[in-house]
Amino acid sequence: MNRLPSATGAIYLQPVGDAVRLELLETLAARLAAVFGLSCRVLSVPVDPTPFFDPERGQYWATAILRELAAAVEGSAVRLLGITEADLFVPVLTFVFGEAQLGGQCALVSLHRLREEFYGLPPNPALLMERAVKEAVHELGHTYGLRHCSDWRCVMASTHSVERLDLKEPQFCPACRRIVMDPGNRS
Repeated sequence: MNRLPSATGAIYLQPVGDAVRLELLETLAARLAAVFGLSCRVLSVPVDPTPFFDPERGQYWATAILRELAAAVEGSAVRLLGITEADLFVPVLTFVFGEAQLGGQCALVSLHRLREEFYGLPPNPALLMERAVKEAVHELGHTYGLRHCSDWRCVMASTHSVERLDLKEPQFCPACRRIVMDPGNRS
């Protein structure tokens, strides 16, 4: 993976795998730019997740993908959000919707279990985008040093099911928002 430019405060969306649609990434980038008030750009060359596949689980190891993404932003002032269709795991959990470096620069979101089709239901592109925005904002919130919030409506509330994810708001509560918008946290 190539290094990214050091555009202060920018967020880059990095496809992980060939299956992520460009239109989805562009819509997500626009929504994230509105939430964070930052430039949000989509990268065109996907990262290959194949080396991070665990055949016993039939899933991809999120932490290993994050390490790969981190190599591209080392020494820069940007945040990098990987977006994948792959089903993700960390060893202690059955699955994760995403993972992030707490106080770091990289985060990762999987669309796999955010899709209605995963649950045997018809596709719902609007609901997929709503869930993707919430999960992306949540994981990027971790890169700003935010931990899980006790306010169940806050996007930073912990979620382990799509039903719980659907209940959250797509934005930060006032306390979490102050931390994200702190000028010292934005460079």
